[in-house]
Amino acid sequence: MAAENHSTVTEFILGGLTNRPGLQLPLFLLFLGIYTVTMVGNLGMITLIRMNPQLHTPMYFFLSNLSLVDMCYSSVITPKMLVNFVSEKNIISYAGCMSQLYFFIVFVASECYMLTVMAYDRYVAICNPLLYNISMSHQVCSLLVALAYIMGLIGSTVETILMLKLSYCKVLISHYFCDIVPLMKLSCTSTYDIQMVVFFLAGFNIVVTSLMVLVSYAFILSSILHISTTEGRSKAFSTCSSHLAAVGMFYGSTAFMYLKPSTANSLAQENVASVFYTTVIPMLNPLIYSLRNKEVKAALQKTLRIK
Repeated sequence: MAAENHSTVTEFILGGLTNRPGLQLPLFLLFLGIYTVTMVGNLGMITLIRMNPQLHTPMYFFLSNLSLVDMCYSSVITPKMLVNFVSEKNIISYAGCMSQLYFFIVFVASECYMLTVMAYDRYVAICNPLLYNISMSHQVCSLLVALAYIMGLIGSTVETILMLKLSYCKVLISHYFCDIVPLMKLSCTSTYDIQMVVFFLAGFNIVVTSLMVLVSYAFILSSILHISTTEGRSKAFSTCSSHLAAVGMFYGSTAFMYLKPSTANSLAQENVASVFYTTVIPMLNPLIYSLRNKEVKAALQKTLRIK
C-alpha cells in the first residue's frame, strides 16, 4: 500500500508564506528586490576579487567561494518562490521537489564548512602570522574549499536518498520550498529512523562546525588581547568582525530551524527563520564584508575610479 501511495505522488503543492491574496504582490516585489540585491552583491564581490590583485589572498579566495555558495542556494529557492507569488496554484513536481531539496542541502551544508574554513584562515593569520604563507598555500586553500563542497555533497546525497525512500500520501507542503521537515510530515509511514539520521547529520554540520569556529575565535581573542598596542588590537579585530557577524546570523537561524523538536505551533517561526537564512543572509553577506572591510572598499574605489 505504501509503495502504491508513493508511486501516485507526481507533484506537491507548496503552501507558501501566506494565503492572503493582498500580500502576494507586495511580497513578490520585496523578495524580487532582495534577490536582485543578492545576485548583484555576490556577483559583484566575486568580480571585484578577481579583478584586483591586492585581493588575491586566501581570505578573499574563501570569500569569493562564500559569495558563490550564497548565490547558488538563494537561486535554488527564491525564483520558484517568486513564481508562486503570482501563480494560482503553487505546484512543484516530485522530481523538481527532490532536486530542490538536494541542491539546497548541498549549498547550505557547504556554507557551514566554508564559514569554518574562513575562521581557520583568520586563526592562522592572527595566531601564526609567520607561518601563514606556508599554512595557507594555494594548494591548501583549494583543498579546504573542495572539502567544504564535498561535505555538502555527501550530506545532501544521504538525506535526499532517505527522502526518496519515503511513501507520501499527502501533497500539501506547509512551507514555501521543499525542505526535509515539512516533507516528512507528508509521509504515510514512520519517519523516526530518518528523523534520527537527519538530526545527526544536521547536528554534525551545525554543531561541529560552529564549535570549530568558536575554538578558532577563542584562540584569536587570546592572541588579540596579547597585542600591546590599541591600534594593533583594533586592526586584528576588524579583520574578524565581518566574519563573526555572518557566522552569528547563519548559525543562529539554522540551529533554530533544525536543532529543535518539531511542533505544530512553530510553523510561523520556522518560516521566518527559513526566510532569514535562505534569502536575507545571502543578501547581507556581501554588504557586511564590503561595508566593514577597508581593503574591499579601497578595491571598489579603484575599480570604479573614484578619487
